[in-house]
Amino acid sequence: MSWRQEYLENLKQRDELEKANYDLIDAYSRLADQTAALEAKVSTNSSSPIPTSPGNDAPGVSNQDEVAQVKSDLAEALRAKGQLQRRLKVTEETLEGLKTRAKADSTLIRDLSAERTQLILKVKDRDEELRGKAQLLVQVQDENMSLDLQLNMAEQQTARLKRENKDLIDRWMARMGQEADAMNEASKF
Repeated sequence: MSWRQEYLENLKQRDELEKANYDLIDAYSRLADQTAALEAKVSTNSSSPIPTSPGNDAPGVSNQDEVAQVKSDLAEALRAKGQLQRRLKVTEETLEGLKTRAKADSTLIRDLSAERTQLILKVKDRDEELRGKAQLLVQVQDENMSLDLQLNMAEQQTARLKRENKDLIDRWMARMGQEADAMNEASKF
């Protein structure tokens, strides 16, 4: 997995975790509202005592049942609040960890991007250098071919001149031989 895919995966996980936090926060807010409403109801019921008379026992019992139910609801709400607070704390810690990791990842991405830019420039410079060397190599090869051609022509000309020189020497020697023979013939008389 490349660093880019890993980074995008981490961002996706962070977004999912933050969305989960929104649900927790919303549930916590609703629970806090319910708790406040129940506490207000309990305080209202306890601050306005219902006068009890000997003939009025039935309404007092139902009021006590209502208070017991409210207390039970309040206890349940407080228990749920505690659970939500614990989950919220764990989620916030996870979120902080992910934020730290995201910050480190963004620093790494920035560093890698800078290094990538430098490497791209180096590759471009190296490509330029290689193109220049390739052109120089072509020029050297062309020059070598030209020099080889000139050398072959010079060798051919040297061979031709040697042949011509030998022919001239052979003709001159033959002529000198004829003249010497003619002088020898002339001196016999």
